Amino acid sequence: MTDSHAADTVTPARKAEILAEALPYIKRFFDKTIVIKYGGNAMTDPKLKDCFARDVVLLKLVGLNPVVVHGGGPQIENLLARVGKKGEFIQGMRVTDAETMEVVEMVLGGQVNKEIVNLINQAGGKAVGLTGKDASFIRAKKLLMQKLDAPMGDLVDVGQVGEITSIDPSLISFLDKGDFIPVIAPIGVGEEGETYNINADVVAGKLAEILKAEKLVLLTNTPGVLDKAGNLLTGLTPREIDELVADGTLSGGMLPKIGSALDAARNGVKSVHIIDGRVEHCLLLEILTDHGVGTMIKSK
Repeated sequence: MTDSHAADTVTPARKAEILAEALPYIKRFFDKTIVIKYGGNAMTDPKLKDCFARDVVLLKLVGLNPVVVHGGGPQIENLLARVGKKGEFIQGMRVTDAETMEVVEMVLGGQVNKEIVNLINQAGGKAVGLTGKDASFIRAKKLLMQKLDAPMGDLVDVGQVGEITSIDPSLISFLDKGDFIPVIAPIGVGEEGETYNINADVVAGKLAEILKAEKLVLLTNTPGVLDKAGNLLTGLTPREIDELVADGTLSGGMLPKIGSALDAARNGVKSVHIIDGRVEHCLLLEILTDHGVGTMIKSK
């Protein structure tokens, strides 16, 4: 069913009711910052891309301050394949040599970032594309990862993958005040000007902490966090998450997502939501209605 067809079947009275139902949420979140990690199918399906852009613009117009952080895994894979390279991951992190870093920067800082900016602007917003190199607002250093099931200090080198050392929120705050919507590619800069590829979930989580965001919303290609039987876990505490990691229920690409969500929840972000980006208007459903579409991480 198309949006226009769906809209035609809703009576004017029901439309007014729907808007009235959103009022308490608009009041509660007015002038609050919402950090949104945009990725997965929502970034590749044309209908979902359009829905996402319109949702972001609507949130801005009703008085919230959305800040978008995006990934670009499939697009990076496509370009790597075209230059004859195969992507490699260790514990959910992309191994990034110098050549891969060039591809990552070209895709994230260029192609993908500009497309999202354009989509939001076409939907009536004022989006501005950034990487962490702009005003050096995301500072990073080389990430060294602990090997799994190995003695402490047994580290694995994943190349130009970065670990955030600091984020300067002043550029984002300045853009918010001017009614701009920041769209951020997860690329950081080192002390010597080195370029670092940073996991987008990690950037979104840390940014939400620094900006004292009301919510951190992570779009995924799953209904949320699932148990071993494939059932959706709608609310989780840090202890429950630790147990799910320990028994292997959570692994691979979900690990950085869960880690970022937990850190944000423990460090002042009111609520963290891992939601199904394959659902049309998932942002509006999650933020402005009672009907959530994923897992909420509670701070305690």
